[in-house]
Amino acid sequence: MSLSLFDLTGKRALITGSSQGIGLALAQGLAAAGAEIVLNGRDPGKLEAAADGLRADGYSTSILAFDVTDHAAARAAVDGYEADHGAIDILINNAGMQHRAPLEDFPEDAFQRLLQTNIASVFNVAQPVARHMIARRAGKIVNIASVQTALARPGIAPYTATKGAVANLTKGMATDWAKYGLNCNAIAPGYFDTPLNAALVADPAFTDWLTKRTPAGRWGQLPELIGAAIFLSSQASSFVNGTTIFVDGGITASV
Repeated sequence: MSLSLFDLTGKRALITGSSQGIGLALAQGLAAAGAEIVLNGRDPGKLEAAADGLRADGYSTSILAFDVTDHAAARAAVDGYEADHGAIDILINNAGMQHRAPLEDFPEDAFQRLLQTNIASVFNVAQPVARHMIARRAGKIVNIASVQTALARPGIAPYTATKGAVANLTKGMATDWAKYGLNCNAIAPGYFDTPLNAALVADPAFTDWLTKRTPAGRWGQLPELIGAAIFLSSQASSFVNGTTIFVDGGITASV
């Protein structure tokens, strides 16, 4: 009985920004738990390559290419998919970007791109998905926040602002949509070895700082995010709403 609470068999999950990195790792994890996967990104070629990898492992996978920063495109894609293929039961809003520069020199266009990619996209995709979930009185929305939801570092103030907004938008989603049977939560990864962090992983000085700063003493590995994602996507989290789970090796727990 207890393990069946985590079973995603018969559920369909749309994961944004899932051709690589965290998104693809979560797709693999949810697929292994039984979910049918819908990969999203802007590059159909990269999506097909990722989908082929999942299919080779025996997982039911399709792609839905659209730009998450375009509200009209996101709505059209979601509504079209629901009409043609059926329900999206789980949404993981993972698409994101980073840009590093001192705040006093931060380019305005980069700031706007961060706002659109990291926070507007969460609204753009969640709203049309939630409308269908509300009609069914059930659904799971998982937004990917960050350790920067709670902490700041030099050179990434706008990124920090967007990830703080993700956590608060998650609270707002729960406040508005829990009454319709939706569970809306977030995962805040710490420092993981991903393409987004490639420059930091390649920097010995940063890695030395990170291993000393993090109680676990190391970078996170992508499979370590899967458990939290399955929990928040499954019946096991039926009364969990509006929370952000930090998966960070203890970095936000220590000084």
